[in-house]
Amino acid sequence: MNAPVNFNALEVGYDVPALPGMQEADIQTPCLVLDLDALERNIKKMGDYAKAHGMRHRVHGKMHKSVDVARLQVDLGGACGVCCQKVSEAEVFARGGIKDVLVSNQVRDPQKIDRLARMPKLGTRTICCVDDLDNVPDLSHAANKHGTTIECLVEIDCGAGRCGVTTTPDVVEIARAIDQAPGLKFAGLQAYQGAMQHMDSYQDRKEKIDIAVAQVSQAVEALKAVGLECDIVGGGGTGSYYFESNSGVYNELQCGSYAFMDADYGRILDENGNRIDQGEWQNAMFLLTQVMSHAKADKAIVDAGLKTQSIDSGLPVIFGRTDVEYVKCSDEHGVVADPDGKLKVGDKLKLVPGHCDPTANVHDWYVGVRGGKVETLWPVSARGKAY
Repeated sequence: MNAPVNFNALEVGYDVPALPGMQEADIQTPCLVLDLDALERNIKKMGDYAKAHGMRHRVHGKMHKSVDVARLQVDLGGACGVCCQKVSEAEVFARGGIKDVLVSNQVRDPQKIDRLARMPKLGTRTICCVDDLDNVPDLSHAANKHGTTIECLVEIDCGAGRCGVTTTPDVVEIARAIDQAPGLKFAGLQAYQGAMQHMDSYQDRKEKIDIAVAQVSQAVEALKAVGLECDIVGGGGTGSYYFESNSGVYNELQCGSYAFMDADYGRILDENGNRIDQGEWQNAMFLLTQVMSHAKADKAIVDAGLKTQSIDSGLPVIFGRTDVEYVKCSDEHGVVADPDGKLKVGDKLKLVPGHCDPTANVHDWYVGVRGGKVETLWPVSARGKAY
């Protein structure tokens, strides 16, 4: 388990951006702030949805990289565990007490396989994805070496065009090899359609997932024909979970961004043509920034630039305001258009990042706020765990 944070040893402004009990107005910038009320609402809402639809929810740890957030998703949202993308990331959650961890990726490097094979010794169900027969004996050898069991999902490329096999015969061949390999257990299928998650149109997303559902259904039936049952048929993201949960074939969701929401996801439309950040989910994570200069009458300069956020999915949006706009950034500066001169030096703004996952990965701490006060401080536990 992770050791508790000794707040008495931390200095605000050097070690941490805030401490519990401080006023929200005194938080040092730039930093990540969590609206705990909104976060808890999002987590509970997804948990209730999954339960009502007979689905397990395996939350995506790569989004927040936080053991504390994952624990909240388990305790409040009923999540069965987490999925991660890298072995080191998965190990952080296992060491932090999460008992069911999927590396929703291929593990091929011998040293990484060896670390994966040791994870069950932490008391954690350990699962990974496989899309190549040659990977099976390497995983089996490592599991036998450490006297552990690695569970494996055959990954299907259902439209993302990245990892995964594309034909049902390949699925069956790899699954049978896993089933026969000492130290391994065939656990089911990984079928995440990542390429369509951010398509704005609800109907366009549905058309893509319909293709994936047909592909996955065929694979499940072919596996049954050779005596192999799928404990997990996993997939589903914030932009598609309602499709997978009503598919009749998926039984596990892997949503991540719903908990925080970002500007890019917020733009996609629900069945009624409404943005999903305007009712379905609430923005819960913000990049707090402060005006540091207003030497130019029509623009304010803030302290959140490229080094505090990812702009691969677009620039951040200023939360709750339409009179000013974040329009440009460099390493250490952000430019905010302020045509009416509404801002002044020292004013603080909440930015909704364009992409929450890589933004979280460049910060050390989350500052949890409720009712205008800092309630908690959580480390970004798996920050930098990219191997």
